[in-house]
Amino acid sequence: MAFDFALTRNPAPATPARLQEILADPGFGVHFTDHMVTAEWTHDAGWQDAVVEPYGPVTLQPHAAVLHYGQEIFEGLKAYRHEDGSVWLFRPEKNAERFERSAARLMLPILPAADFVSSVTALVEIDERWVPSAAAGEYSLYLRPFMYASEAFLGVHPAQEVTYRVIASPVGPYFATGAVEPVDIWVTTTYSRAGAGGTGAAKCGGNYASGLIAQQEGYAHGCSQVLFADAASGSLLEELGGMNLFLVTADGQLLTPELSGSILEGVTRDSILVAATELGLTPVERKIELAELFDGLASGHIVETFACGTAAVLTPIGSFRDEEHTWAVGTGSIDHTLAIRTYLTDVQYGRRPDTHGWLTKVV
Repeated sequence: MAFDFALTRNPAPATPARLQEILADPGFGVHFTDHMVTAEWTHDAGWQDAVVEPYGPVTLQPHAAVLHYGQEIFEGLKAYRHEDGSVWLFRPEKNAERFERSAARLMLPILPAADFVSSVTALVEIDERWVPSAAAGEYSLYLRPFMYASEAFLGVHPAQEVTYRVIASPVGPYFATGAVEPVDIWVTTTYSRAGAGGTGAAKCGGNYASGLIAQQEGYAHGCSQVLFADAASGSLLEELGGMNLFLVTADGQLLTPELSGSILEGVTRDSILVAATELGLTPVERKIELAELFDGLASGHIVETFACGTAAVLTPIGSFRDEEHTWAVGTGSIDHTLAIRTYLTDVQYGRRPDTHGWLTKVV
């Protein structure tokens, strides 16, 4: 059944002055809009009780299944203000499709793609004033749809009661200085992000929680992110803690690890593979050995590397490190990285024609 949202307005929304203060320096995930979307699912009745309601605390029984068994998934996407004041989403149907795949893997109910998109759209429409101005620069409204097992039951089985919500947070540029700056990557040889048959291809909290210890290890070595290898052999590139990885070669190839079932299928990743050919690069998805990466960096065959995801779009990588070595990337040039990043952000903010039909207008 398609969602038909009831609306309960927030009786105490942010004042114009407070909203202006927030939008001037929103940070990331610090401030949230006046409303949220909620819908409930039960095994017997299916999806019901869809509402746009005031943002506020969530109540759960102490024995709610999600608190004990981690049965939950989430998504992340953004709404962008264009120069004419209109507001657009970037490929929300791809997030909806991934949400369906994540739900199937975690034994949660399937939320139809049309309802996913309508729920996100409904929240942006009611809280449209929270979408930062195009004049502000690389600002946007980050949207976080999520689903969790709200059934109060201590027992290991697929939840019979589930809650779906969407919240939104205005966010500033990923790079606080405004300049796109290379980061250093720690190559963990101790920890794995996901294994064959696991949940690596699903966007669920457990994947991120299990990577925190490796992330902390990277911080201790002065690095901003962690590169994980495959769990079986420890020899194949997979992805960073929350971002996909790309390599640019001297002969114009754009390499990225092929989807293996333990790599998250990023929306930004897919968009880059499409855009690459228009920018003179040949996209290649295949298995990539860690040794190939390190040898390519040493020989100069790999000239740029970058990570990608919704938050940063593209982040250039300056070096890779482990306990014994540091491999610098190229000569410091990030021309290809910047060209791809500019291509995507120009589409997102309406500065470049949307020739692929990636944008969905909200208001």
